[in-house]
Amino acid sequence: MAEVSTRTTAPPASKAATRTLLIACGAAFIAFLDLSVVNIAFPSIARDYPGTATTTLTWVVSGYSVAFAALLTPAGRIADTLGRRRVFLIALAGFALTSLLCALAPTAGWLIAGRLLQGSTAALMMPAALGLVLDSTPRERIGAAIGAWTAAGGFAAVVGPAIGGALVEVFGWRSVFVINVPVALGLILPALRIPVSDTGPRRGAMPDPLGTLAVALGLGGLVAGVTEGQRWGWASAGTIAALGGGALLLLFALFRSTRHPEPAIAVTLWRSGSYALANAASFVFGAAMFTWLLAGPLFLDAIWGYSVLASAGALTIGAVASMITATAAGRVTDPGRRRWVGVVGASMFAASAIWLSTDAFGPDAAFWSAWVPAGVLGGGGVGIAVTVLGTAAASALPPQQFAAGIGMNLTARQVGGALGVAVFAAILAAHADDLLAAFHLVFAVCAGIAVVAAIITAIPSRVPAGTEQE
Repeated sequence: MAEVSTRTTAPPASKAATRTLLIACGAAFIAFLDLSVVNIAFPSIARDYPGTATTTLTWVVSGYSVAFAALLTPAGRIADTLGRRRVFLIALAGFALTSLLCALAPTAGWLIAGRLLQGSTAALMMPAALGLVLDSTPRERIGAAIGAWTAAGGFAAVVGPAIGGALVEVFGWRSVFVINVPVALGLILPALRIPVSDTGPRRGAMPDPLGTLAVALGLGGLVAGVTEGQRWGWASAGTIAALGGGALLLLFALFRSTRHPEPAIAVTLWRSGSYALANAASFVFGAAMFTWLLAGPLFLDAIWGYSVLASAGALTIGAVASMITATAAGRVTDPGRRRWVGVVGASMFAASAIWLSTDAFGPDAAFWSAWVPAGVLGGGGVGIAVTVLGTAAASALPPQQFAAGIGMNLTARQVGGALGVAVFAAILAAHADDLLAAFHLVFAVCAGIAVVAAIITAIPSRVPAGTEQE
C-alpha cells in the first residue's frame, strides 16, 4: 500500500513554485477556453462563409478538440525529452500565432486549418505546463497545485460561452481568437524566468518518430470517428475507417513501444496500479463530465429558453463550486483519505445528475429551487473528482516522466469525453420529438457513468517505491 502520512494538509509553497503554477493556470485557462468559446461564435462564422457546407464548418469546432486529444500523449514525451520549459515556450508562441491565423482567416478552409494547428499547440502546451508545475512543487504540494490548475481549466471551459457571447456581440467572431494573442504572449516573459532543472534535453534521442505519428493519427482517428459518427452515420465508410484505422494504429504504436528503446508511449508507467486506475477512472469520469458540460447549456437554451448571457450566469454557479472544491481537495495529501474524497466527489456528481434527470427539471424554469443546488452539487463533485484523479496519476510518476504521464492522463479524460458526447448526440437524435425526455435520459446516463467512476476510484492500489512520498 502507499505510504501513509500523519499530515493531511500541505505546507505553503515557495514563491518560485507559486509563480510557475500561476503561469500554468494561465495556459490552462486559454487552452480550455478555446474548447468551448467557439461554440457560441459558430452562427456568426457560418454567416461569413455562406458558400461552405455546415457539415464542413463544424470542423471549426471539432478540429481543435480532435487535434488536442490526438497529440497530448506524444506531446508529453516530447516535453520530457526536449525540456518542458523549452516546449512550453514554443507552444505558447505557436498558440498565439495560430490564434492570429484563425482571426485573419480569409476562407473557411484557412480557419479550419488554423483550428487544427491551434489545438496542436494547445496539446503541446498542457503536459509541458503541468510538468513544470510538478517539477517545481514538493510531493506534498502536488495535490494543491493540481487543484488550482483544475480550477483554472474548469472555470475556462464553463465561462467560455459567456466570454464568447460578449466578444461576438461587441467585436464580432474574430475577436474570440484575437483575445488569445496578448494573453499567450504575456505568459512568455514570466515563463522565461521559471527556475527548473530540465530546460535542456533529457536524452539525446527523440521518442520513436514512427510510433509518435501512429499515436497521433490513431487517437485522432478514434476521436474524429466518435465525434463525427452521429453525423457521418455509424455504419458509414468514413466512421468505420476512422475508428478501425485509429484502433489499428494505436495497437501498432503500443506493440512498437514495448520494443523500441525510445518508445512513443511510456508503457512502463502503466505497470503502476495507482496510475492505471487513475487513468481508467479519468476516462470514465471524463465521459460523464464533458457530457454534463455540454448538456447543461443546451438544456437551458432548448428547455428553459435562457439567453446566452443568462445561461452563462447559471453555469457560473457550478464553475465557482468546482473552483472551491478543487482547491480544497488538493490540500488532502494522505493517499487513503484522498481516494475516499474522490469517491465522495464522483458520488456528488452522480447525485446531481440523478436530480437533473427528474421532473424537478421540467419545462418551467426552477433556477433557485433546482438549478442552483444541483449546480453546486455537480460542480463541487467535478472539482473534487478531477483533482483527486489528476493527483493520483501525478503522484505515481517518476520526475523524469512527469509530462509524459500527465499527457496520457489528460488524453484518457479527453477521449472519454469524446465518447460521452457522442452518446449524448445519439440520444438527442433518437428522441428529437421529446427533447425534455432526451435530456432526462442523458443526465441519468451521466449518473450511471459517474457511479462507475466512483467504484474505480475506491479500488486501493500499490504505489511504486520512490514516487509518492508523503
